[in-house]
Amino acid sequence: MQKITTFLMFPGTAEEAMNYYTSIFNQSEIIHITYHEENKDKQTGSILHAVFSLKEQTFMCIDNSNGNDIPFTPAMSLFVTCDSREEIETVFGKLAQDGQVLMPLAPLPTSEKFGWVEDKYGVSWQLNLAKNE
Repeated sequence: MQKITTFLMFPGTAEEAMNYYTSIFNQSEIIHITYHEENKDKQTGSILHAVFSLKEQTFMCIDNSNGNDIPFTPAMSLFVTCDSREEIETVFGKLAQDGQVLMPLAPLPTSEKFGWVEDKYGVSWQLNLAKNE
C-alpha cells in the first residue's frame, strides 16, 4: 500500500480536473468522491474529498472551501515516467492545451525526451521518457 499520497487542492475544479487527468493517462480512474453535505447535488466546487489514480498511482484532492486563493507552484511538480514516444507526446500536448509550456519536449543527457508543462489548472508536470540503456 502506498504510504505517501500527493494531495491537491483545487479552487472549485477538482472534479473537472480529475475527469481531465483520468482521460489523458492510461490505467487511471476516479476511485471515490465525497461531496460537501450542503452540495449533495454535486455542484461545482463541492468536493470534500476524492481519490483517483493515474498510471496506477493514487492521488487525493479537494475543492478549496476556505475562500483563500492558494495557487499551485512549479516548485512542486508531478514527475511522470512515460512508456513510449507516443505517450509522452500525447500527454504533453493535452496537458499543454490552455496551459503553459515551461520546458518543451526535447532530449536530455538522461532522457530520450523530457518536457515540463503547467496545465490549465495550475498543476506542474514533468514528463520523462527514459533512455534505453
